Amino acid sequence: MNPADNKSSHHLISRRVVLGTLGTLILFAGAVGASEYRNKILVEEMASTTRSFIYRITDAENKTTELTTRVAGIENVIINQQNRSAQIDEQLGKVNSTVSTLDKLSKTDPQLLQKYSKVYFLNENYIPAKLSFINTEYLANSDRPLQIHTDVLPYLQRMIESSKSDGMSIKVQSAYRSFGQQAQLKSSYKIQYGTSAANSFSADQGYSEHQLGTTMDFTTVKNGEVLDRFASAPEYQWMVNNAFKYGFALSYPPNNKYYIYEPWHWRFVGVDLATKLHNEGKYFYDLDQRDINTFLVSLFS
Repeated sequence: MNPADNKSSHHLISRRVVLGTLGTLILFAGAVGASEYRNKILVEEMASTTRSFIYRITDAENKTTELTTRVAGIENVIINQQNRSAQIDEQLGKVNSTVSTLDKLSKTDPQLLQKYSKVYFLNENYIPAKLSFINTEYLANSDRPLQIHTDVLPYLQRMIESSKSDGMSIKVQSAYRSFGQQAQLKSSYKIQYGTSAANSFSADQGYSEHQLGTTMDFTTVKNGEVLDRFASAPEYQWMVNNAFKYGFALSYPPNNKYYIYEPWHWRFVGVDLATKLHNEGKYFYDLDQRDINTFLVSLFS
């Protein structure tokens, strides 16, 4: 081969190598540039996405805060409504209680807790609203029918039945007496014992608790219709310890200022009042009438 041709061929190869290398470098540079561009685009897209996400989170937090505030407001409204409802219910309860109390009072004879012994007067026309006959098994004399206020009868029956279970033999010797019957009885006592003596143990007509139909004289099977032996009978002590549970209270204890000591004479005043008197060691006539009147509503409760 001609040296000149060999030299020319060598130069041609060198140019090709250079051009190939240059092309490779250009392609590599282009690839690198394209890659950097794509990375830049991706970074910007990620940044944009992140900003959008952060914005959404922030917006969601704001909405959540707003919703929480609204919910809190609704809860406050509900609580206020509940409080108002509770107040209304309380007021309605008081109103219903007052109505119930007034209804009971309107149906309960106020005379039943009045003081009568030489204090308050019942006229000749007064008769208890309802009277019932006492079962003859509870009477000292089964041949002599006796009546009692109908609403008191269940208390009397429970008391006597309870006393039976404790071995007692309590009997009723006297119960309701009308104005006229009391007048006749008092007149006979005056004739028999004299006016002064009769006044010490017997009320004038209109002043007797018996006219109410809530008062009874008690005796025992052993004593029959003899009342003045009742104080020494175990039945009397049983009544002292238990009669209050059934609403009965002793009217004339020792040293009272109205009549002689009458251990046989018991008046129904309601369980609440009788219990108060028993617990405090007091008697019916020891209390002011205003205090007594507060127990009228629970007289037959």
